[in-house]
Amino acid sequence: MPFFRRVINIMVHGDTDSGEVRAALEDDYHHFRVRLNLHNQRITEAHAEALRTPYTLCKDSVAEITKICQTPILQTAHDITRATDARLQCTHQLDLAGLALATAARGLKSQHYAAEVPRHKLGFTQPRLWRNGTEILHWDVQDNIIKSPAPFCERPLGQGMSSWAIANLDSETAEAAMVLRRCTLISLGRLRNLDLETHAHDWGRCYVQQPERAFDAKRVIGSTLDFSERETDLCATDQEWLHQSTI
Repeated sequence: MPFFRRVINIMVHGDTDSGEVRAALEDDYHHFRVRLNLHNQRITEAHAEALRTPYTLCKDSVAEITKICQTPILQTAHDITRATDARLQCTHQLDLAGLALATAARGLKSQHYAAEVPRHKLGFTQPRLWRNGTEILHWDVQDNIIKSPAPFCERPLGQGMSSWAIANLDSETAEAAMVLRRCTLISLGRLRNLDLETHAHDWGRCYVQQPERAFDAKRVIGSTLDFSERETDLCATDQEWLHQSTI
């Protein structure tokens, strides 16, 4: 059965008083890296790399990540969206920065997420998420509504999911739910041939979807890959970079 897959790897060097966090994300559509330098409980430098993107102008979004500099250490990954206008950022780079910062805030040295979402059939799928090799979430989803298990029953994946998760779940479970939610929603792209779309939509939800640049953000033909049977290839080329440090 075909799967959408995403892997996120995070490595922390030093600590939040003097340290650096490196994070990599790869899935069927994207491959990004984010590096944050930390000093005195704040982000002092933020850098991103766009290694594989769905649209040509996605690469220009890497400059926007610098806007999170001077953000204080955050215990909750989703709080990074309050540090800048998320609509003007690459969604996936900003998510990755939030996860990296929360990992460092918890005093961890590394974090690994792996998600899989089977191809939807008649609107139904069963996404799963592993953290550091242990399965932590497994949902039954019908038409973008989580049907089971509790406490997620009848929870829509769309607008309002983030605020509900933060209000009702512990911070680590809420973080995991946001990771799996993102994967479940974007996996719907596997149901159509994205290469037939000539440019980004002007929906205003991220950097390339802003009306002033969406038409010029051309589709990168062939950028969608299939990792259904080769999960270990995800982030494989990032391992040496993750273990490096500038501190």
